[in-house]
Amino acid sequence: MGAGAQAGATARGARRETEHVSAYASYLIETFVTLLAVCAIAFVVLYGARRMGMGRSSGAIDLVGRLPLDGRRSIVLVRVGAHVFVVGVADSGFTKLGEIASSDVPAAAQSQEASGFALALSRALGKRPPGLATSAAKEAATTPREEP
Repeated sequence: MGAGAQAGATARGARRETEHVSAYASYLIETFVTLLAVCAIAFVVLYGARRMGMGRSSGAIDLVGRLPLDGRRSIVLVRVGAHVFVVGVADSGFTKLGEIASSDVPAAAQSQEASGFALALSRALGKRPPGLATSAAKEAATTPREEP
């Protein structure tokens, strides 16, 4: 076997290696583009559903408050008309624990504007949660300042 034949075999081996790498790169690019397409479709569907009002409460039922007991159980206050039901929520289902009048629900529970995540994030960042300003802060905002 001559030097020319050996060089030809080496060139063919290099070409196969290049074809193999390009096939692998092609597969990775195709997978990445497919993943991006699926994420874009999911975003569009969720955005459209939210704009149409899906997932929001409609009607006479309102969630007034929620107290998580552990990862799988919690107690919720559900307002239906003039009544507020105390409901236990667990893996096994829902259990009515009691019923109270809507007027007996504390005002803090009725006017809570910040969601659980927004409240936790604002506490972690050391900021005042939106919608829960103190009366002193409200007074300071409405009282005109005197120039020195």
